[in-house]
Amino acid sequence: MNLILLGAPGAGKGTYSEIICAKCKIPAISTGNILRAAVKNGTEMGQKAKSFMDAGALVPDDVIIGIVKERLGEPDCANGFILDGVPRTIAQAEAIERMGIRIDKVLELSVADDVILQRMAGRRVCEKCGASYHIQNKPSKTPGVCDACGGKLVIRKDDNPDTVRDRLKAYHEQTEPLVAFYKERGKLATVENQKTLAENVAAVLHALGVEA
Repeated sequence: MNLILLGAPGAGKGTYSEIICAKCKIPAISTGNILRAAVKNGTEMGQKAKSFMDAGALVPDDVIIGIVKERLGEPDCANGFILDGVPRTIAQAEAIERMGIRIDKVLELSVADDVILQRMAGRRVCEKCGASYHIQNKPSKTPGVCDACGGKLVIRKDDNPDTVRDRLKAYHEQTEPLVAFYKERGKLATVENQKTLAENVAAVLHALGVEA
């Protein structure tokens, strides 16, 4: 299954991506990670990306998608993949089509903005080891202290309410139009937010036709 996960920051893409990867034995392809790897390894597309980055310019969509296509050609993607962080815009989705990358299904995680703000406000990260917690859903044993290393738990800048609102605004303006784009192509499945994580996981797997 070649899959794209769509959803606002904090909708749970990372969580469900891990679960789908384990269930379906397919890798999650993170755009940021493979861009850095392509540049480091000096691939053809990586060299193109580096020329733009060295000039302080944005890497064009076609180069980003070219790097994605290079990564999707590796053996671990033979049975499918999950795209994480791409496409972010209609232009990138169109570039994916031009590159001949087949997408079987696009899963939209639909979560209201106020729920996301509440979720993000409760997130905490260890400043030493990077372990992630949530004051309600995944609290540490001692408030403010990491279970793994004893480091201090802090609120990431990205989880600050004002920053979250800015990120949500950008999502609605730039990425949300992809919902209609893929719906027109008959590839969209929408999962509405449920009351519990277990219910959300069941809904996601059901939408993909995967046994829980």
